[in-house]
Amino acid sequence: MIPFAPRSIKKGTPLKALLNRDAVECLAQNILYVHQDFDAKLFCECALKDLDSLELMQRGQHIASALRQFLPDNYSEAVSVLIASLTPIQLEAEEFGLAEFFYLPHSSFISEYGQCDKYNNEKDPFEKSMEALYELTTRFTSEFAIRAFLIKQQQLTLAKITEWLNDPNPHVRRLCSEGTRPKLPWGKRIPAFINNPQPTLHILEALKNDKSLYVRRSVANHLGDIAKDHADVVFDLCENWLQSEASTDLNWLIRHALRYPAKKGDIRALKIRAAAKNKK
Repeated sequence: MIPFAPRSIKKGTPLKALLNRDAVECLAQNILYVHQDFDAKLFCECALKDLDSLELMQRGQHIASALRQFLPDNYSEAVSVLIASLTPIQLEAEEFGLAEFFYLPHSSFISEYGQCDKYNNEKDPFEKSMEALYELTTRFTSEFAIRAFLIKQQQLTLAKITEWLNDPNPHVRRLCSEGTRPKLPWGKRIPAFINNPQPTLHILEALKNDKSLYVRRSVANHLGDIAKDHADVVFDLCENWLQSEASTDLNWLIRHALRYPAKKGDIRALKIRAAAKNKK
């Protein structure tokens, strides 16, 4: 189980409140269900120490650090416990609500320790980490955690993402686009993709006509990130799509992707958006 949380945060209530005592105690209980050697009491004491002084993302990292102390020393064993403690897979193509921020510590744990072979019998835990990210993204999102792998192991991670492009679960397909965004809000920036967006263009090409609006919106936002530094790359791509038999959904995606340069009065962006709007 995970603690109840509203679909949207109430005015005056900080997001960091989503990771509170209830969340820590619930996490401990979920782990205890699948790993009876887990010292839930000491974990809670460690995770709650100084928690109130931290912001949301810091809380996720702090709780992940506590997990590292009380889960098995071997990373693959530890992350297997976390996977086993997850709630059922989400299959619907819709955004998760705030309750799923409960899983932010899981994301932080994989991001922080998932590439360190010294915690994994001197073996690279890449494949185990990818398995964990796959499972996590069907309950929360792995868009934050996967960025550490794209920064340090770009080719291996892009190859894995390419395998996921046709996955039946829309949350997995969305991860392919959202996790590779150069400037994801709240996430680590990916300098290599900011400098050169070419390695991710095949992902956007593959997902531009995805049946899920949830996925297509991510593609549009990814293009919007690229347009901030490489506007002509995005303009060229959108113009090529328009020259094909673009669907109504794809025309919407193009307009959404170019909304920021259009707001700034960029002539080419305005022309492309107008063409997308008028194309039948």
